[in-house]
Amino acid sequence: MPRLTVIGGGLAGCEAAWQAARTGVEVDLYEMRPYRSGPAHKTAGLAELVCSNSLRGASLENAVGLLKEELARLDSIVVYCARSTAVPAGGALAVDRELFSKAVESRLQSSPRIALHREEMRAIPRDRPAVVACGPLPSDELLADIDGLLRGLPPEGVARTRLHYFDAASPIVAADSIDETPMYRKSRYEKGDGDDYLNIPLDRDQYMQLVADLRTLERHRPKDFEGGPDDTRYFEGCLPIEEMADRGEDTLRFGPLKPVGLRDPRTGKTPYAVVQLRKENIQGSAFNLVGFQTRLSWPSQRAAFGKLPGLERAEWLRLGVIHRNTFIDSPRVLDARLMLRGTSHLYFAGQITGAEGYVEAAACGAMAGIHAARAMLGLAAAEFPRESAFGAVVAHLQNRSTPDFQPANVTWAPFPPLASAIRDKKLRRGALAERALAAIDLFAGRLESDRGALVGS
Repeated sequence: MPRLTVIGGGLAGCEAAWQAARTGVEVDLYEMRPYRSGPAHKTAGLAELVCSNSLRGASLENAVGLLKEELARLDSIVVYCARSTAVPAGGALAVDRELFSKAVESRLQSSPRIALHREEMRAIPRDRPAVVACGPLPSDELLADIDGLLRGLPPEGVARTRLHYFDAASPIVAADSIDETPMYRKSRYEKGDGDDYLNIPLDRDQYMQLVADLRTLERHRPKDFEGGPDDTRYFEGCLPIEEMADRGEDTLRFGPLKPVGLRDPRTGKTPYAVVQLRKENIQGSAFNLVGFQTRLSWPSQRAAFGKLPGLERAEWLRLGVIHRNTFIDSPRVLDARLMLRGTSHLYFAGQITGAEGYVEAAACGAMAGIHAARAMLGLAAAEFPRESAFGAVVAHLQNRSTPDFQPANVTWAPFPPLASAIRDKKLRRGALAERALAAIDLFAGRLESDRGALVGS
């Protein structure tokens, strides 16, 4: 039996390899680092989180929280390792990046069916099953090969073979360089332990100074590999903070700096705006500025963020960066099983598909790995339940109703409606989650039954 080739050791690739191996096939997982690194990577570790350390909301009333739980019920390596390396983050699941990466690599290497190859794949194999999980910043050589594959598709898939947009990351500050005197510890609405975040309250003058700096200070000019300054398209769910400031004076106060649920316990009053700092690691030795992904130049970042109360003497462990993310026109080039149309064994997974977000990337990896492995083993295709969060991810990647396909996080919008309407939003989402998990449990049971049959045969 041929082995499954998985290209890329990010979240999607690691999850694809793990799920395929659990299904019963041998896997070759290729990761080019440390011998060659992408422009956004900082380490050689598998499953590196290059932007935030947060996997976002944990509640089942949140679509991404539901997706995490669905992954967990399929024994997801990403969710298991994230939960085991979690740091306090209120109602979110955030991790210690270094420990998370090490946990994923260690668990992968414990699988007798997975062989990790630290070498670059510059071309997609045509003669054996493969999952392309190269992430949003593949090498030029691999991109050229992907373009060649897409050009060979029927005319419908040729109009826009490969697309791209720009993504940005937030700054990280050393905890021992922060003056907490003007700050207070509190999670929004007292979630989590209640003190998972450091909060910088801003009055109107301080807020307006920040807005003015964001609007006027020098910005990073994209490099040639990023498409140049006149070709900058951002993902709406991860806009640079200065782009938000450009949209209106109050945009930030109703976005990442909203003070709702963050009343200052020292005064009993709600500030005009609040900057939140979230722990980067279990030790709490580093914090990132929540929502402060930015394309400001590094001197501009030091100037603007150094004016925030308590950050005047900040030691910046990482300043914000901007990079290009590449994605394919998935609705027109992939089928519902994430297989490239016109092929019988080539799958795509992760951010390159337009599934935006860490958890969504892992979900794509899980689906591609399971689909590929089952096909290799001659098992019937496994259709992920339409009423699940997995189904919502697929629905986005198969949405042909818009000619302008764009990356997106998982949301409640694609979920099929309930049989009986529920007006209360919280109750409705709870019912959707209950229905989804019941369907996933049945689905997981069928997968387990098939694995048992294979072992017994």
